[in-house]
Amino acid sequence: MSAPMMPRRRWLTQVWPPVAGGLAALGMGGWPALASAAEPGRAGQGASPRLISLSGGMTEVVYRLRAEHLLVATDTTSTYPVAALKTPKVGYMRQLSAEGVLSLRPTAVLGTLEVGPAGVLAQLREAGVALHLVKADHSFDELLAKVRVAAKASLMPDVGKALEAQLQNDWKATQQRVAQAADARRQKGQAPRKVLFVMNHGGSAQGAGKGTAAQAMIDLLGAVNVLDAGQGYKPLTPEAVAQAAPDVILTTQESIELRGSVEAFWQQAGLAFTPAARQQRLVSMDAMALLGFGPRLPQVLDELNRRLA
Repeated sequence: MSAPMMPRRRWLTQVWPPVAGGLAALGMGGWPALASAAEPGRAGQGASPRLISLSGGMTEVVYRLRAEHLLVATDTTSTYPVAALKTPKVGYMRQLSAEGVLSLRPTAVLGTLEVGPAGVLAQLREAGVALHLVKADHSFDELLAKVRVAAKASLMPDVGKALEAQLQNDWKATQQRVAQAADARRQKGQAPRKVLFVMNHGGSAQGAGKGTAAQAMIDLLGAVNVLDAGQGYKPLTPEAVAQAAPDVILTTQESIELRGSVEAFWQQAGLAFTPAARQQRLVSMDAMALLGFGPRLPQVLDELNRRLA
């Protein structure tokens, strides 16, 4: 089921459709080891679980649990860590094939309620595959739910509890730093940053409104989403961008790569005429790190907080 090699542009459009809802590049390094990490083959009594992860964030959790030996496949949003790219792929999480999934004989499927189509999920249930799906509400609670689900399916409850405690500690520290940065801006008489999130993984540039992972990240930073009057992802127009007048553009690294350069990125949808362009305030990050709400979330928010200061 491994996907054949394909040009990076085509691969990115499949992994991150424009309207779909390694931090090494950020200098964050690897993951800290959990003291109680389990060894391969020690997941539980009898036959080991056979897991398919249909969420990039969930896949990262499985790796953090050191349960990757239980993965028989992942979806195309599972791009981190690098080892996840080498796992057999079952396609994009919203466009699954029951035959493709069932051919791998999974005991459980992990993901979010964004997984589909519904008919495929019904077929998986009828075949006796356990579905462990969490609500994708783009929050820290979503991340904790992913940890609990993955730990349960992996038969690693103690490792899951250790990871959950570690993430909660990291999150508390990150929230304190974000609050301190917001207080510092207020004391200087500065308004919150006005941020426009732009994503272009093929086709036209899209802006993020309410109900998106990008909106949630902007909110967590205490910044203002200049497109919060709209819902979801919508094509950007020069008129809308000019009216929004963002002082920071937030985007994915993939969006810049697909344009060819930072200079080419600015030359779309009127971005070059914004206050952000005049100050060259462009913040980019790996798409899955930024939007996946996986276990890197505390470090990602910390990094964004520093770069938006």
